[in-house]
Amino acid sequence: MLRARVPHHPLLNGKLPLHHCALHCSCSVSQSADKRDRIKSMFYHAYNSYLENAYPYDELRPLTCDGQDTWGSFSLTLIDALDTLLILGNHTEFQRVATLLQDTVDFDIDVNASVFETNIRVVGGLLSAHLLSKRAGMEVEEGWPCSGPLLRMAEDAARKLLPAFQTPTGMPYGTVNLLRGVNPSETPVTCTAGVGTFILEFSTLSRLTGDPVFENVARKALRALWRTRSDIGLVGNHIDVITSKWVAQDAGIGAGVDSYFEYLVKGAIMLQDEELLAMFHEFDKSIKNYTKFDDWYLWVQMHKGTVSMPVFQSLEAFWPGLQSLIGDISSATKTFHNYYSVWRQFGGLPEFYSIPQGYTVDKREGYPLRPELIESAMYLYKATGDPTFMQLGRDAVESIDKISRVNCGFATVKDVRDHKLDNRMESFFLAETIKYLYLLFDPENFLHNSGTEFELGGLQGDCILSAGGYVFNTEAHPLDPAALHCCSRYQSERRELQDILISLSEPLRPATDQSEETPGAGGSRESIALKPGERRKARVLSCPTQPFSAKLAVMGQVFSDNS
Repeated sequence: MLRARVPHHPLLNGKLPLHHCALHCSCSVSQSADKRDRIKSMFYHAYNSYLENAYPYDELRPLTCDGQDTWGSFSLTLIDALDTLLILGNHTEFQRVATLLQDTVDFDIDVNASVFETNIRVVGGLLSAHLLSKRAGMEVEEGWPCSGPLLRMAEDAARKLLPAFQTPTGMPYGTVNLLRGVNPSETPVTCTAGVGTFILEFSTLSRLTGDPVFENVARKALRALWRTRSDIGLVGNHIDVITSKWVAQDAGIGAGVDSYFEYLVKGAIMLQDEELLAMFHEFDKSIKNYTKFDDWYLWVQMHKGTVSMPVFQSLEAFWPGLQSLIGDISSATKTFHNYYSVWRQFGGLPEFYSIPQGYTVDKREGYPLRPELIESAMYLYKATGDPTFMQLGRDAVESIDKISRVNCGFATVKDVRDHKLDNRMESFFLAETIKYLYLLFDPENFLHNSGTEFELGGLQGDCILSAGGYVFNTEAHPLDPAALHCCSRYQSERRELQDILISLSEPLRPATDQSEETPGAGGSRESIALKPGERRKARVLSCPTQPFSAKLAVMGQVFSDNS
């Protein structure tokens, strides 16, 4: 099994070592509670400001106290913040918003939407909310988590993205019109992350709904991207999805590439998939060989390995957390300390930081309240108990609250040098930044479940769910791998029964008759397993040599020959 090859990590397998707070945490339980209360206060200041000033627009503009649509007119902040409400313990508001979204959000709109952003924020947010809805006290459908209104919304949104994958390579366009599909004039150039960041959400959809199309297109895109790597094992930053030719050949772990590597690791863990893990390990070797210098990661030319940009990008700060998931704690810790030194220098991470100069890069001085360094601190604290990672959390709370808080929410830092602000509050501030901060100071949160709590679900009510092992998508929306197993098992059994019913409804023929079936009275007979008027040839059964009584037994009921 792949399980033996995925190193132990407390957050992903639900086991939180008991000694972490007892021996390693420098803050008392009451101090952690105080931090949680402050983080909650920050969340509700931002959330209420959005509701009062910006809803139903996608995002809040905190300096002018109004709203704007940014990624497609979905009331995006509300979708992105939904699971955070539950993580903070607010069941009532979760229920209200989940119902509101079902009544108000419509994906049949004439809007050009980012395929990548719609997937991670909208599809991911709705899937997570669906999987958490029972815990939130909502009445769920019979057979949950394999059905439900939020799941259907996620499926509707994802189907709007499928036309983007209709390319010769299987790699998707970057933008799709939700009503008309891909615009004929759409550019074929897409960033690497825009190709390789679908396997978590799309495989979840396929395994919950039984429709393989989502997982299939995500896997096809991943494999197509894998085949384009250079002779030294690297991928570039932007690629032509029609020709598979690299347009931008800078290789690194930051903007435009980051979540591709993240999804190889998390996809391997969630799906127990050796192929994905093997891909990442091959990339990891090349990344260490060509881009790593003194525990920093630079940008290099993908074919030659020569340095093209000696910069640290704030989006790269997810990397130490990802390293912790594969057990590379020593390297992760060293890199984290490099990144943390930049935070301490400015009170936030500038988008670009020149490593040789030790300072910001011109026109890249902003900090839009990104979560990546806090995310890594959460993973590494769970893996090690080192109080340094908790200290980053304290610093982040102080910096964000003092620098970015305004009357209507929290504003992006336009320049970390003088802390001037910009008129935007991205939805990921509530979806990720606040969430990871809160989880860092809340070791008893249900997402850290050690398996002592669970709930039952599935059509037979015999699936153990919500017992831990959650996997976060790149927008920090937690997904429960147990739900995928539960529903895919049911779908497999359902297909098996359908095959049996098809075989039973086929007309009997003499054993010696090897000719193909010809149209006629017998040939027109319809299968009881198909819709009226629908005809198709039966698939090969998984147990073709067994008697019908044995085939029927797979569903738990045995028919003897004389029954």
